[in-house]
Amino acid sequence: MMAKVGELFEDLPIPEPVVKAAVVLPARVLTPNRKQVELRPSDLESLLAEDHTARLVGGYVERQDLSALYRQIKALEGGSGRSAIAPEILLSLWLYATLEGVGSARALARLCESQDAYRWLCGGVRVNHHTLSDFRVGQGDFLDQLLTANVASLLACGAVTMKRVAQDGMRVRAHAGAASFRRKARLQEFHDQARQQVDALKREIADDPDATNRRQQAARQRAAREREQRIAQALNRLPQMEAIKQAQGKPTDRARASTTDAEATVMKMADGGFRPAFNVELATDTASQVIVGVDVVDTGSDLGQMVPMVEQIEARHGCRPPEMLVDGGFAKHEAIEHLAPATTVYAPVQHPKDKTRDPYAARPGDSPTIAAWRERMGTDEAKTIYKERAATAECVNALARNRGLLRFNVRGLAKVKCVALWYALAHNLMRGLALARPLSAEPV
Repeated sequence: MMAKVGELFEDLPIPEPVVKAAVVLPARVLTPNRKQVELRPSDLESLLAEDHTARLVGGYVERQDLSALYRQIKALEGGSGRSAIAPEILLSLWLYATLEGVGSARALARLCESQDAYRWLCGGVRVNHHTLSDFRVGQGDFLDQLLTANVASLLACGAVTMKRVAQDGMRVRAHAGAASFRRKARLQEFHDQARQQVDALKREIADDPDATNRRQQAARQRAAREREQRIAQALNRLPQMEAIKQAQGKPTDRARASTTDAEATVMKMADGGFRPAFNVELATDTASQVIVGVDVVDTGSDLGQMVPMVEQIEARHGCRPPEMLVDGGFAKHEAIEHLAPATTVYAPVQHPKDKTRDPYAARPGDSPTIAAWRERMGTDEAKTIYKERAATAECVNALARNRGLLRFNVRGLAKVKCVALWYALAHNLMRGLALARPLSAEPV
């Protein structure tokens, strides 16, 4: 007989009910993954805003006459060879790079791959740093003509009057080390060693039948030959440096020249130190702050630089500025007399050691022009006019330094002047845009 279910398990303990703990599940969200590669269809035109500076630079370049650059291109339609990069691309890239403070061709080439503004200027054309570097320092005559045309257009529309021009020199560090300056005996020793090395490499290349080694040795020979040329240039520069030492009353055997950049000169910089540098001379219209003249000299003093600048302005624009504002470093009596009466010079008068003497009174031996200059600088009107010099020249110099003109990465006066012209053109481009806004505004 089967037992009932309840009778079989009635002695077993009844388990207490199990209470399960609440499980808190994490929230399910979509997190950003910024490393995911995306392919988006887009055109270069959509990458930049309508008022982007790169568009302004491109528009400016499109309006320029580039026929001189096109005549240099050897690749012609129907002929053989690789197509050249359009000059307007290279010109636009360097103008925009100068405004952005980029002074390296390698850095610019990298930016053309990564930055939208530079990619827009390239328009899909690939550029390399060799082409960029050669264009930057190989178009000095064209850049000089472009500066003249730029100022002429501003003169024609009345944005620039050139009634009053301020000139100032700015010492910029050269691409040469202080340790590269050697005296005559040491330079001659280096030159003999370099010549022997070149001759030895020539013999080695002639005796070696291996093509690979010949290429490597050819590169070594080229480097040795370039070093010999730089040392020879330093030796040729020594007579000029000796003349400077003699004029300063110092021994001529202390004259030195650089084996890196023979045209660089040790100058006293703004911070009081002495370093290899070039002296960049800029002449600026005070009313518009447009640069109307550019020059680069290898002397640290501004004395004697005013007359060449005025003559350059006259050659560029067909007229001399009626008034020149310069600091005390330019105030050479011969220069003031040479420019009179077409140009009135405003320069500070040197105060005499005798405090009782009036610095603005004519001195014995002064010519009528120098006496008139002293008397003029003592008037309140002249002092008010002279204040425009610092407000103009110092401002332009500061803008150039803010855009990277702190040290040249090229060697030689010719290449250094090309870089200075790039800065002048970039500056005038922005000034022209600023001056065009009020001229284009409709009268109220």
